[in-house]
Amino acid sequence: TGPVCPPESLVLQAPARALLEGDTVTLRCRVRQDNPVTGMRFYHEEKALGGPFRRTELSLSLLQLHHSGRYRCGGLLGSGMSRWHNSAPATVTVHGEHPHSRH
Repeated sequence: TGPVCPPESLVLQAPARALLEGDTVTLRCRVRQDNPVTGMRFYHEEKALGGPFRRTELSLSLLQLHHSGRYRCGGLLGSGMSRWHNSAPATVTVHGEHPHSRH
């Protein structure tokens, strides 16, 4: 067995279900232990999506194919001496609509 990695302080939770164009999805950045969060940022393909925010959720509505890719979150955790932590990436895949599902 290899070296034991410390558990990540932040875990980005993305839905496992298949996502279709037009759907809304909420990505949650879960903080392990009871670390106070002083700032939170979400990244798509290493590009920051605004922030830092106080909230730990990112809502993407009216999904398009270009929303597919790797997301991660990063945050300042801890009181007093805050440290920046990053989550492991989570992959979001958006599928085009089935041609028969249009109204």
